[in-house]
Amino acid sequence: MSDQAKNERAPEENELNEMEQAASDAAAEAPGADGDYEVVVRLVKENEELKDRALRVAAEMENLRRRTARDVHDARSYAVSNFARDMLSVSDNLRRALDAIPAEAKAAGDAGFMALIEGVEMTERAMLSALERHGVKKLAPEGEKFDPNFHQAMFEVPNPNVPANTVVQVVQPGYSIGERVLRPAMVGVSKGGPKQAAVNDGPVEPGPVNEQAEKDA
Repeated sequence: MSDQAKNERAPEENELNEMEQAASDAAAEAPGADGDYEVVVRLVKENEELKDRALRVAAEMENLRRRTARDVHDARSYAVSNFARDMLSVSDNLRRALDAIPAEAKAAGDAGFMALIEGVEMTERAMLSALERHGVKKLAPEGEKFDPNFHQAMFEVPNPNVPANTVVQVVQPGYSIGERVLRPAMVGVSKGGPKQAAVNDGPVEPGPVNEQAEKDA
């Protein structure tokens, strides 16, 4: 295209550009422009609210999942608690029966009597083994530091040679299931010896240390 043709079209293009710019400015200044802006702002705000709500729902679902998993775990671990506690009474009676047999009777060596003793002992071992398979563990803390979460102090034994608050005698073994006390061990603790940790510096008060201990006492 010649320079003359370009020069002749330039005024027309400039005029067209000016008209398009004027139309754009007019559209921007039109009453609907502010309305469109408000719509965009409202949509952005609603979008943020929806995102926040979605995050909250996701967090609640995660918390629900964790609580459900914990409840299922507890149900599996502690479902047999009441049954196991009842079986402990049976085990205690078996042990009492064995302890009540006079030494002279055992020394006599009567075949029938010895077979009866062996049968009772086997029954006791089988019962405790079955309880252990379901998470029940025996607490026999003699020589250990007194722990009020697992032990119930029945009396104190003065002994300056043993650290204070040491379990020196187990009157009745305790049992735990998982991280919970099924039955606290009834124990006697030392008194008068050197102190142990500061947590047990205070005097040991005989009596139940938890609700279950109070029920069993």
